[in-house]
Amino acid sequence: MKFPCTGVILAGGQSTRFSGTNKAFISVGGKRILDRIYEIFDSLFDEVILVANDPIKYLEWDLHIVSDILPFRSSLTGIHTGLFFTNNFYTFITACDIPFLKKELVETILENIEAGVDVVIPEILNGMEPLCAVYSKRCLKPVENNLIHKELKIKQFFKKVRVKKLPENVLRERDPDLISFFNINTPDDLARAEAHARSV
Repeated sequence: MKFPCTGVILAGGQSTRFSGTNKAFISVGGKRILDRIYEIFDSLFDEVILVANDPIKYLEWDLHIVSDILPFRSSLTGIHTGLFFTNNFYTFITACDIPFLKKELVETILENIEAGVDVVIPEILNGMEPLCAVYSKRCLKPVENNLIHKELKIKQFFKKVRVKKLPENVLRERDPDLISFFNINTPDDLARAEAHARSV
């Protein structure tokens, strides 16, 4: 089943912690992270957008590739770009450094979209997960305003929109270990990811 929602992947570009390697192209368990995410998105969404400032590197994927509109280096900039280009009212947004995103968890988030809600976001013990969440088109203007005023933290615009938080117990029904929220920032994270991939 495909949802009337766009899937947006934020490709962060080169990572200084990985000697300039783009995390989207890092392999975990023999499969690149971007391939893992794309397979899920292609099965769930009728439109998939990749936000990347080096688009020529991604031409092998059947993706609508766009680049940031505003010049600020932040994830909020990528959210703004994705919302600007999407053709659907709702957009699910994630980053290219989460190797174990579960389709079932994404479906749970999508199933909790309701009229009048602008953000559907998981909330676990460590806090909200803004790069595994749904945003409505109504978020575009407040996001843009925050960027213009250099308020670059994603959660800062939440007070201007209606947010629905999904509690941890609901999320664990579809992802018991919450592995969907594991992201790779360092070589040590990559080693842990490889160990997990070997164990499943």
